[in-house]
Amino acid sequence: MRRWRRDGTARRARSRPDPEAIIWTENLTKRFGRLIAVEELNLSIARGEIFGLIGPDGAGKTTTIRLLAAIMVPSSGQAAITGFDTVRQAEKIRRIIGYMPQRFSLYGDLSVMENLSFFADVFGVRGRERKERIDQLLQFARLTEFRRRRAMHLSGGMQKKLALACTLIHRPQVLFLDEPTTGVDPISRREFWGILSELHLEGVTLLVSTPYMDEAERCGRAGLMFEGQLMVCDQPERIKELVPGELLALNTPQLARSRRLVSALPGVLEVQTYGDVLHVFVDSVEARRPEIEAKLADAQVEVVTLRRTRPRMEEAFISLIRRRAGEA
Repeated sequence: MRRWRRDGTARRARSRPDPEAIIWTENLTKRFGRLIAVEELNLSIARGEIFGLIGPDGAGKTTTIRLLAAIMVPSSGQAAITGFDTVRQAEKIRRIIGYMPQRFSLYGDLSVMENLSFFADVFGVRGRERKERIDQLLQFARLTEFRRRRAMHLSGGMQKKLALACTLIHRPQVLFLDEPTTGVDPISRREFWGILSELHLEGVTLLVSTPYMDEAERCGRAGLMFEGQLMVCDQPERIKELVPGELLALNTPQLARSRRLVSALPGVLEVQTYGDVLHVFVDSVEARRPEIEAKLADAQVEVVTLRRTRPRMEEAFISLIRRRAGEA
């Protein structure tokens, strides 16, 4: 039976999951009243892949992960994990996945060891395997010397690593991490991603959501979400290639004035502000750099540096959002 969207266009009929994909969705949608949190999401993620779900707060990342982890039922569409349907076979999925929400429920008055033991009980990890697994995870998360410390007395970064260790106690095939590095210092973020890289080498499939665009660079592929929709899904380098033109970084103490002057020049496609630097997208660096320098010199604007640089994921994301807004 053919299904129809509200606008009258035909919706594709349900199909069987891709046998090659460990995570698969088709037209996955979740509504909360009039709000569409996730709209017709189509994903296919291979076994052993690190996939980044990137976007600002409210983009739909958390809802997507809850749908995939069989915690939430979709309004329409379907999803499968290792071939199991997230609605009809939710219990089977929960045995093979690990899910670390933004606020993981560690027990602050329990020690590191006691928290790991509790989650081993929850997942039925017992006997010799239990002891070996806890010892492995303590070493893996660099928490061996803190095993008797209460969770409430750990640093933010250590709490994140303990939460990850608890999530891994039953050896999940697929790991869902919802903004796991939010609120921790840069060194802890780096250490945490080092641990994720080790899991990747062990063959664990990772789906990581994050608001940090630099973390997308660490993923094999990334999906950029905005207002519930997947805007683009590809390798980070290919996503950055979607930014039109070439990029100049302009460092000047007169930021606002420089932006007005540069934006009006021919060949300038877009201008983005990053702290005390303007990122100027032009059709040709060779042709436009002398013109920009001359314009600013005529206006007696001090130029500290004007250099060519490469776009990052952040520039690509902002450019894609602006382009979409312009088309709308």
